[in-house]
Amino acid sequence: MAILTFVGFTLLVAVIAYFATRKTNEKTSDGYFLGGRSLTAGVVAGSLLLTNLSTEQIVGLNGQAFSEGLSVMAWETLAAISIVVTAIFLLPRYLKGGLTTVPQFLEIRYDKTTKSIASGLFLLGYVVILLPIVLYSGSIAISDMFDIPTLLGVSHEVSIWICVWGIGIIGSIYAIFGGLKAVAVSDTVNAVGLLIGGLMIPVFGLMAIGDGSVTEGITTLMAEAPEKFKSMGTPTNSVPFSTIFTGMMLVQLFYWGTNQAIIQRSLAAKNLKEGQKGLLLAAFFKIMGPLIVVLPGIIAYYLLGNEIDTPDRAYALLVNAVLPKVFLGFFAAVLFGAILSSFNSALNSSITLFSIDFYTEYIKKDASELDVIRKGKYFGIFLAILSMLIAPLIAKAPQGLFGYLQEVNGCYSIPILTIIVVGYLTKRVPALAAKIGILSGSLLYIISQFIIKPIVTNNAVEAAMSSGVTDAAELALVESQAYPHYLHVMAILFVTNILIMLVIGKLYPRKTDFVLEYTEKVNIEPYKYLVPVGLFICATVIGIYYYFA
Repeated sequence: MAILTFVGFTLLVAVIAYFATRKTNEKTSDGYFLGGRSLTAGVVAGSLLLTNLSTEQIVGLNGQAFSEGLSVMAWETLAAISIVVTAIFLLPRYLKGGLTTVPQFLEIRYDKTTKSIASGLFLLGYVVILLPIVLYSGSIAISDMFDIPTLLGVSHEVSIWICVWGIGIIGSIYAIFGGLKAVAVSDTVNAVGLLIGGLMIPVFGLMAIGDGSVTEGITTLMAEAPEKFKSMGTPTNSVPFSTIFTGMMLVQLFYWGTNQAIIQRSLAAKNLKEGQKGLLLAAFFKIMGPLIVVLPGIIAYYLLGNEIDTPDRAYALLVNAVLPKVFLGFFAAVLFGAILSSFNSALNSSITLFSIDFYTEYIKKDASELDVIRKGKYFGIFLAILSMLIAPLIAKAPQGLFGYLQEVNGCYSIPILTIIVVGYLTKRVPALAAKIGILSGSLLYIISQFIIKPIVTNNAVEAAMSSGVTDAAELALVESQAYPHYLHVMAILFVTNILIMLVIGKLYPRKTDFVLEYTEKVNIEPYKYLVPVGLFICATVIGIYYYFA
């Protein structure tokens, strides 16, 4: 029954996506890469949410909540503020310039070389990190949920290969042959399913705690595990409270405001008003995100604390413990949709970056739009196959790879954010400053995190041990305080990069002021309630933090 429900819901999504996109003209760049610039607010919001949510986040963040509690909600709730900033500050400028990719702005503002560097960094991150990890983490979830090894009589390793290729092929069909609109529509349908399925887990979990009553479950949970309901992370937590005022907001702004896989949904809006409404709707749902990606981890701590040896297993074990078997197929289909969304969205954005920023610039400048789309699809097939070959090999990588890769992303995220912000806020800072900004930002971060930090922390821990400190918690505190948190380092380098660029702009300014021209591709009249709704969302986030302080 579970498998039939799973297949049925998955096919339903495919059918809806087909009928919603069959009249879209995908023989033009705008039609294929941006869905004909026709997405409405609901589709933009749904696609943003599903592109963001994946098994890595659902499983990983709940695992962190199992260990640390509510403080990890910063990755969800603070996203709402950065989405509001994107809606007010960045999206109007993107749509005014008629952009298909974020790096296109860098060419308009600086030069072609700057754009190519940024596009190359985005592509490298998607191909080497994001696509294989989404496939691998998703395959682990599906394999365990349906017990594929037993079902098919194969080893665990073979079951991972089967799931990787199954997810990869289906995701590739959406991304490569359907274009952005097929991806966005399927995301929207899956978003509805994810909200329903994702909320089922905490509801049934709280009912299990409260003997059938959700309210009793909440009361009992907060009374028995009050330490898990603190919004302010300690210095040893993965998200210390102080970091939300520094690098956390910068990382969020980079992700929601400049990450091609995310912002492409907003670039495809039919007009600025729909794009801003879609972003605001997504921001509202991100405030509710902890109900799906944080609360279940705390429930698992209360219900199954003694049975869980690895925090990352908390979510899966909770699902198996509290979800009625009749809903298992539907929930697996929803989770499958989240996996597909993250994969096909990153793949579609990789195709867009290659086609617009590399193929037409360096390979065939006079290529027709049909040729650009065709070559983009070939590139997408190549990337998909490469990702499916790499993904199962992640199992052989060192433990803690995912957390390590999150930190590694800082090598290019903050430098790119810096040159975009400076590009929009100044008129005379030259292309030279952007190139030096990317180079200095990357090099300084690499030196800080992978050369200086290990030396400093190791020396601090050794000094503490030689002075008689042996308690693991005390040593962890010493290690956490020996060197600034990587989010603090990002903020320091962000300010440093800006100052470097401003100095260069003062010494070697552009000959003319930069002026962003209106391309008139879409109407850029803003949503009239943008500011009050945005302020309400920000106030709500602050209120949540204050309540759980």
